[in-house]
Amino acid sequence: MLTISTYAKINLTLEVLGRRADGYHEVVTVLQAIDLRDTLCFEEHQGISLHCDHPSLSSSDNLAVRAARLLQESAGSRKGASISLKKGIPIAAGLGGGATDAAATLRALNELWQLGLSLNQLLHLASMVSSDAAFFLYGGTALGQGRGERITPLPPLPPSWVVLLKPPIDVPYNKTERLYASLNPSHFSQGQFTERMVDLLHQGGEIPSSSLFNTFEMVAFAAFPGLEGYWQRFSALGAENIHLAGSGPTLFALVRDKSQGEELYRSLKREGLEAYLVQTVARP
Repeated sequence: MLTISTYAKINLTLEVLGRRADGYHEVVTVLQAIDLRDTLCFEEHQGISLHCDHPSLSSSDNLAVRAARLLQESAGSRKGASISLKKGIPIAAGLGGGATDAAATLRALNELWQLGLSLNQLLHLASMVSSDAAFFLYGGTALGQGRGERITPLPPLPPSWVVLLKPPIDVPYNKTERLYASLNPSHFSQGQFTERMVDLLHQGGEIPSSSLFNTFEMVAFAAFPGLEGYWQRFSALGAENIHLAGSGPTLFALVRDKSQGEELYRSLKREGLEAYLVQTVARP
């Protein structure tokens, strides 16, 4: 048996540059791993099967299953695997839970099946499963380009504490597609926010929260009815420079230190809200 813990992510920046000829959107983003994690266990088995502690995810549509089958087909392997998934990352939250599970599956089964695929080969497969999956083969802090699948590792973000709030609102199954469809050319940027973030990371030192940016925040309140109210509650409890995590609806705020994070986290929990206090994670 092979057991892997795999991290979630936030986007320090996420800019949409425009719509591409292939129907996708061109993005630039700085992704950051955080220590909120799923745990996956893999055993060689006939066929591909998945058991998850959230039964709704134990299906052939799960990105981990899709990654396993893609790896099997691309390598021409007849080996199979039984996958057990314990979720610690909230589902459909904008934190990359499905993509990180897919990346872990590619890494684990490449080892378990002794396929010997290179990182570049795994990156190619990851990009076919999910735009975010390639990032999780690196982790840490990285620049994403194209659909987000072209990854360039960056100097690490100074260790930081992050408070997450996952609001209890209905999320459509195709939320990311809906967000992209809500954008118009007035929402597009030139990559200047990401360029500044990359420069700051190369310079070292603290990153001002005011440097964070997410294009989807321009349309998120319309896409997620009720989100604005939770944003305001988060702010009223002391969060500063609140941002949307990826395609949402999770909200996050960088905090000055652990004590401030603990105070904000406890305030959210007292309100009966789903909250997490996490740290950023450097690349191994």
